[in-house]
Amino acid sequence: MYKLFILIAILMMGCNSRVQDTQTSENTDTIVVEKPVPPPPTEKVYTNERFKDVVVQKTGDHTFLVTGKGQIFEASFSWVVEDGHDELLKGHEMTDAGAPAWGNFSFTIDVQKEQENSTLTLILYESSPKDGSRQYELPLVLD
Repeated sequence: MYKLFILIAILMMGCNSRVQDTQTSENTDTIVVEKPVPPPPTEKVYTNERFKDVVVQKTGDHTFLVTGKGQIFEASFSWVVEDGHDELLKGHEMTDAGAPAWGNFSFTIDVQKEQENSTLTLILYESSPKDGSRQYELPLVLD
């Protein structure tokens, strides 16, 4: 009878160790999957001979922030928004330094499409000191 109790005790210890091993192996089989992070949207940067690092950011339904640098005679430049047929809005801005330095500028426009299927284009330009004609036009698409 004494041998029977020892045999039962050994068998029970053996069963308990197997349950613990099974539980441990379940925890070690867990795989962690990480989702890739999408890259941030890139902004279109516009440049020509007189304007550089120009970026347009949509700030509202019909408002846009335009920032950049200009190498402009007497630091004054003009802009116009067109829809492919008509001029919808015009304006003048200043950089914080005149040519030959590159001056910074920042301004906001509020413009709305007249026709749903049209594309708005902002054109930055320098006016000729001789005859007032547009020089160094830089077209920027407004989304």
